[in-house]
Order: sequence, then structure tokens, then C-alpha cells
Amino acid sequence: MDFPDQLRYSKDHEWIRVEEDGKTAVVGISAFAQGELGDIVFVELEDVDSAIGKDEPFGTVEAVKTVSELFMPVAGTIIAHNDALEDNPELINNSPYEDGWMVKISLDDPAQVNELMAAADYATMVGQ
Repeated sequence: MDFPDQLRYSKDHEWIRVEEDGKTAVVGISAFAQGELGDIVFVELEDVDSAIGKDEPFGTVEAVKTVSELFMPVAGTIIAHNDALEDNPELINNSPYEDGWMVKISLDDPAQVNELMAAADYATMVGQ
């Protein structure tokens, strides 16, 4: 299973990638999470301009087997959605770290990212 080193991971299986400006980040779910969920058929996300606290829900993902909440790994404000997921939610299954990203956020406190797990620690947590 793939856990890119340039990402940070939450205990709830979300990943975050800080952009070059250091103030914005992209969030999605890990390959482990999408594998556990199975075929994803629908994604519902909080509105753009919604301020979401650390560990607060920012949406849900519906798979054939279940519906699961998505939790924000750090505090921030949603500045964009991955609109491609509306018609193609399976992008999360096919490309969880690239095409299957979910939201872009403006970080409240970029230092919070350092509190998240590195790839090796996340891999250990999920038994890989």
C-alpha cells in the first residue's frame, strides 16, 4: 500500500499536503481508507468558505458498504472542492493522492500539520 512521504496523515485516515505557499493545503483520504470503504459512489463536502476546526467533520463519503464521515486533520477554511468528484467519485479509489483529493483549505495554523503522522508512522498504525 502506498503512503507518499510528502504527505502527513491523521488517525482518522485523512492526508494533507501543504502547498508551496505554506498557507494552503489539499486534503483527501488515504489509500488504506478508500480500500476499507470499498467502491466510493458519492461524496458530500461542506461548502466553500466553511471554517472547520481540527478533527471536525468536513463531509461524508458514501461507499457501496457504508457511509463515513470525513474529519479535518487541521483547522482551516475550505477554499475549493474537487468538482471532478461530483461526476466521478471513483477517482478516490483510483487515485486517492492525486485526482481523488477532496478539498483545498486555507490553514488557520500551519504548525498543526507537524502534529500529524509521517508516512512511516501512519503505515505502522494501519499495520503495513
